[in-house]
Amino acid sequence: MVAIAAGGRRFDLKLDAGLPLLEAVHRGFAKAGFESGACDLDGVTLARLSYCIPALSKTPDHVAFYSDTYRPAGPTVISRGALTFGRRDAAPFFHAHALWREADGKIMGGHILPEQTFLAKPATVRAIGLNGALFDAGPDTETGFKIFSPVIAPAAQADGPFMRVFAIRLRPNSDFCGSLEKLCADHGVSHAVLRGGVGSTIGVRFEDGREAPNFATEIFIREGRITPGADGRPEASVDVGLIDYQAQIFEGRFKRGDNPVLITFEIILETDRPWPA
Repeated sequence: MVAIAAGGRRFDLKLDAGLPLLEAVHRGFAKAGFESGACDLDGVTLARLSYCIPALSKTPDHVAFYSDTYRPAGPTVISRGALTFGRRDAAPFFHAHALWREADGKIMGGHILPEQTFLAKPATVRAIGLNGALFDAGPDTETGFKIFSPVIAPAAQADGPFMRVFAIRLRPNSDFCGSLEKLCADHGVSHAVLRGGVGSTIGVRFEDGREAPNFATEIFIREGRITPGADGRPEASVDVGLIDYQAQIFEGRFKRGDNPVLITFEIILETDRPWPA
């Protein structure tokens, strides 16, 4: 795990119509004084969507890969989704997964391509900006991908007040809930909320006993919290949406202790404490 303590402030992110989604997100964060953060994509209408879903890798260089690019005709309405915003090659970039309804009524999901996706109309979404950290995409020798990871950054231009947050990247094979619970226990955090949340796990085991058996997934966090369990130690409750490499869609709550990361997972964990303390 890579985790950097920083300041965070929630705000309403306004997205302008007619722009590439990447440019709209960049402008919205910049207007609020932030270079990096996370947001949801709930209810956003796209004039043009370009996306891919997970795929089996054709070479031994990657454990999984991406499908061909899909571009459905007509407007697409995102039902739920999450986005991590930061930089790649010193330029704005994002990593986003979502579920949506296409113009013909088809329900799909996947990995949204930033510069090939355009907004149909203005939207306002929930966001959190980072102060003192940002997500920067760089080469990752373990996975063979260029991946977002949090790094220390100069103070944001945004006004406070800020809450104490952790900008996090979970590495392959680390248990999702267990990793966050340990982080909270180590730092004396009993209550926290997950903001954003984009990545992949090795299939999914749900709390209700269902499974998403295919190992290659594209997942986003619908809602997540850390609260004290019966023994007083931090426990994670995390609801997710996902699509697998056979285009099967699942939604539900992670089973604690049984969902290891496949390639990466980015999260901002917002505590109930002010920053700086």
